[in-house]
Amino acid sequence: MRISKRNNLESNTIALAYTGASGAIYGLRLLECILSAGYYVDLMISPAARITLATEINLDLPNSPLAIAELLHQGYNTTQNQLRVFDHQDWSAPLASGSNPPAAMVVCPCTMGTLAAIALGNSDNLIERAADVCIKEGRRLILVPRETPFSVIHLENMLRLARLGVIILPPNPGFYHHPATVAELIDFVVARILDHLGIAHHLMVRWSE
Repeated sequence: MRISKRNNLESNTIALAYTGASGAIYGLRLLECILSAGYYVDLMISPAARITLATEINLDLPNSPLAIAELLHQGYNTTQNQLRVFDHQDWSAPLASGSNPPAAMVVCPCTMGTLAAIALGNSDNLIERAADVCIKEGRRLILVPRETPFSVIHLENMLRLARLGVIILPPNPGFYHHPATVAELIDFVVARILDHLGIAHHLMVRWSE
């Protein structure tokens, strides 16, 4: 069911953040699926994520958040106001306050630096602050760390966050659905994220179906 009115307190807005880890395609596919399901998205993109997007999928984003939103609106054919883009230093964004939190937040992909900052409550930019708001307000927070191998530092930071209720969801695809393309591997991971957001989808055949 498509939601007709934007109101974060009515739990129809998903915060989505891209950071500089490899795997930018996961974030873009996730954005497409959330928007197509009728949810609103508040998108944040770190400077390092811009480099990854350009390097991995040849997507050179304009500098202005408004220009980025317009570009993505055209690419995904979204409804008016369904997608908002915020600068990673925009402290006036609704995401920066516990009085206006999103229904849930996903950092996909998530660098180990961002994960560490969230674990320590640093909140030095809007992405880290929005994640901190989700934790303190008891909202769902999903981190998709794309790194290998994990060091003891990484694992301890993930354990600390997991104990706070944060979902740590590395982009590890399964193979029981017999994927034949890279797109199917990507969709497996995106499907798992959507499951934890409570968003219905038909991206893959489930186990035993």
